[in-house]
Amino acid sequence: MAKINPAQFAHEVRQEAAKVTWPPRKETGVSTGMVFLMVILAALFFFLVDQILAKGVQIILGLGG
Repeated sequence: MAKINPAQFAHEVRQEAAKVTWPPRKETGVSTGMVFLMVILAALFFFLVDQILAKGVQIILGLGG
């Protein structure tokens, strides 16, 4: 591999970064909101499944009075 000088590397990195197309602010906000919504829904789902399984184990083993 050929060695590249740090200044040339930084220049090439800047050139490549300029090619990146960033999403608009509104699209980023909508995507972020959807991620938070899905995290909340997944947390609720797993909480409910955990509670149901815990209750089933209590009934089967007779634990917890």
